[in-house]
Amino acid sequence: MEELTVEVLRAWARTALAELARARTEIDELNVYPVPDGDTGTNLYLTWEAACDALPKGELTFTEAIQAFGRGALLGARGNSGVITSQLIRACGLRLDENLPRNRGNGVLADPRMSEPAAFADALKYAADAAYGAVAQPVEGTMLTVARAAATGAMTAANDGKTLADVCLAAVASARQALTKTTEQLDVLRRAGVVDAGGAGLVVILGAMESVLTGRHVRVDVPARVEPQGESAESQDGPAYEVMYLLDATDDKVSDFRQSLAALGDSVVVVGGDGLWNVHVHTDDVGAAIEHGIDIGRPHRIRVTHFADQAHHHEPAPGRAVIAVVAGDGLADLYAEAGARVIRGGPGRRCSTGELLQAIEQSQAPEIVILPNDQDSIAVAEAAATAARQDGIRVAVIPTRAQVQGLAAIAVHDPERSFDDDVVHLSAAAGQTRHGAVTIAIKDAWTMAGRCRIGDALGVVDGDFALITDDLETAAVGVVDRLLGGGGELLTIVTGRDADPALAEAVERHVRRQRKDVDVVVYDGGQDRYPLLIGVE
Repeated sequence: MEELTVEVLRAWARTALAELARARTEIDELNVYPVPDGDTGTNLYLTWEAACDALPKGELTFTEAIQAFGRGALLGARGNSGVITSQLIRACGLRLDENLPRNRGNGVLADPRMSEPAAFADALKYAADAAYGAVAQPVEGTMLTVARAAATGAMTAANDGKTLADVCLAAVASARQALTKTTEQLDVLRRAGVVDAGGAGLVVILGAMESVLTGRHVRVDVPARVEPQGESAESQDGPAYEVMYLLDATDDKVSDFRQSLAALGDSVVVVGGDGLWNVHVHTDDVGAAIEHGIDIGRPHRIRVTHFADQAHHHEPAPGRAVIAVVAGDGLADLYAEAGARVIRGGPGRRCSTGELLQAIEQSQAPEIVILPNDQDSIAVAEAAATAARQDGIRVAVIPTRAQVQGLAAIAVHDPERSFDDDVVHLSAAAGQTRHGAVTIAIKDAWTMAGRCRIGDALGVVDGDFALITDDLETAAVGVVDRLLGGGGELLTIVTGRDADPALAEAVERHVRRQRKDVDVVVYDGGQDRYPLLIGVE
């Protein structure tokens, strides 16, 4: 392929996600810097997954695609490596959009200022420079070094008049070479006998682009440990906490803010722009790190990780099961991937107390959390819980009244927490999620919104019929606007079995146009009767 298009971006996104999934464990095992918490591969995968989820389906201009992909990475970035990767993605995309202005209708080049290979190489260089600028104290022998080497290799190839695929080949080759040298550039890597974990992940991502542009599958094997030289890397001292949050703040205040964080700890990375930033720092003073953000703007989605606790998270504690009542095949897959045992239920197919008791017995877990995900299933779940408790099993029913509330709850489930703490976190996540849906009236009836007739489009807000309209798109937009009227940062859309894909796409476009501060994710739920289920967190 010799042109960077939306299709190329989508292919790269899918390929890189699959390759990061394959290499995730190997990259985790390399992770000794900046702290040996063994999660760099996982953080890179989750960051890239967030970017992929944010890429809308349907027809898009190149500008729309790269902006959505970059924003998804920014909002979903995890850990030091994930934050830097989000900056590389966003900066590269912005530079490509500047270098290759495209016709907004069909993606064709419009008065290009440079060739496609040169634009790609220049974008890699711009992204590497931006990543260095986002880090308060850049360190060589890290993924920053690998990013700059990739850009240098690409620029050399582009200046020699190479094709787009050849420029990518040169970038990957230079990145691989730089990765092997990181062991000697950073003492902590040399002592552990590993290359930089973040740099390894970046090579995997670039290798996926090479696969797409050349049409040949490129497998990037993550370098294994070599004989360590010196004391173990795990003995190093450092700050006790990782603090991350999103920050709404004007761009002119960020430079001084970045330096003030650097005085509190290390691994300071602040990326973003246009008023929205992702902040990362390792520190012993969690309160001060957050207060500095309050001084210049509004911190939100605050996450604090204690490294000493995180060291034990790689061996999940047995003994607790989450059982979810689901309404469609896609929803079943989502809950199963999150670690839940699933029972089919929902409209037209109510689960029974017996089915829940059977699932509890089959789990053989002494602690059970049940997500009924439907108003009518809550009583059934409570009955099953009462019976199970007589056998000495601890059971908690989270009163989720909608599938999207259950998704919000399972997203924060942590088997490492105590049972009571886990129940509190799941309950809070579910309770903070407003929910809605759209459907078609199957009979004439009186509703809270007035009289509906067969074929009317109905909008549901928090369990009550709130809108009666002529078409589903109008109903869906109305439901979303009402849900977001009470605030929110994340909109979840779950499409039904027979839903027209254009419906979710229309709602997503509406939100991205009207509420740029809201992140949107779309899942294929496969549920009956409701073309869209909608949640706002």
